[in-house]
Amino acid sequence: MSLDKQPPKLPPQKPRGLMPFVLLFIGLLLLTVYLTNSARQAPEVPWSVFLDNVRNGEVVHFKRHSGYVEVEAVKGSEPATYRVLYPTGSPRDPDLAALDAAKDASPIEVIGEGAKPDSIWGTIFIQFGFIVLLLLALWFFLFRRMGQGGGMMSFGKSKATLIVKGKTGKTFKDVAGIDEAKDEVEELVEFLRNPKKFQKLGGRIPRGVLLVGPPGTGKTLLAKAIAGEADAPFYSISGSDFVEMFVGVGASRVRDLFAQAKENSPCIIFIDEIDAVARKRGSGASSGGHDEREQTLNAILVEMDGFASNDKVIVIAATNRLDVLDPALTRPGRFDRHINVNLPDIAGREQILKVHADRVRLAADVNLTIIARGTPGFSGADLENMVNEAALQAARKNKDAVYHQDLEYARDRVAFGRERKVGSHAMPPEERRITAYHEAGHTIIMALMPDCDDLHKVSIIPRGRALGATMLLPKDRHTHSRTKLYADIAQLYGGRIAEERFCGDITTGASNDIERATAIARGMVYEWGLDDTMGPMKYTEQSEGLGGPQNYVAVSEQTRRELDERVRHILDQQYRVAEALIDEHRDKLERIAEALLEHETLSADQVFQLIEGKELAPRVPAIASGGQGSEPADAAGDDASSQESAPDEDTPPSLEPRFA
Repeated sequence: MSLDKQPPKLPPQKPRGLMPFVLLFIGLLLLTVYLTNSARQAPEVPWSVFLDNVRNGEVVHFKRHSGYVEVEAVKGSEPATYRVLYPTGSPRDPDLAALDAAKDASPIEVIGEGAKPDSIWGTIFIQFGFIVLLLLALWFFLFRRMGQGGGMMSFGKSKATLIVKGKTGKTFKDVAGIDEAKDEVEELVEFLRNPKKFQKLGGRIPRGVLLVGPPGTGKTLLAKAIAGEADAPFYSISGSDFVEMFVGVGASRVRDLFAQAKENSPCIIFIDEIDAVARKRGSGASSGGHDEREQTLNAILVEMDGFASNDKVIVIAATNRLDVLDPALTRPGRFDRHINVNLPDIAGREQILKVHADRVRLAADVNLTIIARGTPGFSGADLENMVNEAALQAARKNKDAVYHQDLEYARDRVAFGRERKVGSHAMPPEERRITAYHEAGHTIIMALMPDCDDLHKVSIIPRGRALGATMLLPKDRHTHSRTKLYADIAQLYGGRIAEERFCGDITTGASNDIERATAIARGMVYEWGLDDTMGPMKYTEQSEGLGGPQNYVAVSEQTRRELDERVRHILDQQYRVAEALIDEHRDKLERIAEALLEHETLSADQVFQLIEGKELAPRVPAIASGGQGSEPADAAGDDASSQESAPDEDTPPSLEPRFA
């Protein structure tokens, strides 16, 4: 079936809002009150009869109002109340003179002379104002929230947005760095364009495709690219849009969404952040079968499993929490295919940088390969933000293009925050000296140990929560050797040892280094079986908690002591390795520290010149813009020798080490 002959149907028009019905109800209520009050009012008598009653002494008292007089009279032995209209309807009627004369001739009590006129509408609003306010509150806080975009009867309708081809402005050309994932979703578009190609051999397209990966890796971008490429209806909705305060609304919206999709097949349904409604049933804080999320999940399961092979409806969902999804949803037949959208490698980061760099004016000295090597662990969103920050930095400096220096600055700002060089954040001289020797300790080990990652630069300029940093150009690794892990622990201890050797004391600046080194050693012993004494055995297990899977150690006290002893052994061993290396190259470390105090930031080439005993060129004076030296201020995490910032001190270290 050709898609060109089957244009997408627009979703049915939603009914009108509830406001006209509310206004009609209020009007009927006010009319009823008015008629009721009118029926209870005293009867009217002619003006002449009132005057006769006054002359006969039958009037006890009367109250003057605007346009009428309220009279209490005695007829016989029973009192009576009636109303008298002024002949002209005005309180200044000439006949008032006759009324005053009659009043003087008879002992009558006049009440309210000169008072402000009363209004029946004022009485109505006072008596029934609370009801009106309650109705208005009901409208604004309940029905309007249920029926945004429609009336009360539309709260069970799907909130999915129908996206036509080209509306998103994204195509597969805008997707870079995740080639494997892009190839798989391109297959879906090909099926929508030519389904007979796949059906003639008896095959069927996957009914559901689950995009899994960390935040910022491009899952939603892939969906936008599919919507921009596919010549078919594309319904987009978030998982949280199904959830409402009333049980059953989410399930109703699921049924409505799939009904629209079947009417417009072949088409695509995209559910972003599906973990909002598809968590495992019967775990955590779920309230059982009447939980709104569980009812919504059950509806999704039924709708996806009820597809026939010729329905031509593809469901794409995105999540970064595959571990919390219900197994019934991820099984074949529902989500047949799982596409991992991982963090990009060096080649992928360079491709992503090229895509975003096309939107800015780059100078000739920009080397995107170096920038890609210096951004391990960056997602596509991080790289886009980095290019944007570089453009803003170049604009602040009144440059005509974005230079490599601007990209270096932007990388550090995105990863670690803005530099702190002046004002109340400036370091005192003694603390600055300690930081210089601390970073020099990291640097000398990193430069001399062959198993460490390549050195990029070192800085003692504070940035964010950091006082200084030794930055790396790590290689993309999928596995880590035991020798590499030993080298990482040794270089993490280099800063603390340098403080002790050259400053006469140790500080809290090495807290993050110690935490990271301990995490690596615990991972070697507890998780990866890299300790010869404890053997190739995993000593941790996982349990389901409110926040997802959690690791815990299920061993005896004796085994736990042995494990901790092996962790301490690894840490002490590498601490001694770092001590020996620093003691052997004291003169080189001192030259690096003194150069840091003068230049604040040293590149890898400058560090190796100092190690070889060469002298550096004098420091270039700071220009008016506030920069110091020829290199922009570049710093990194909390005295750590990696591309990661320090975690909060209140957060306990994880068993999963964080590598440079």
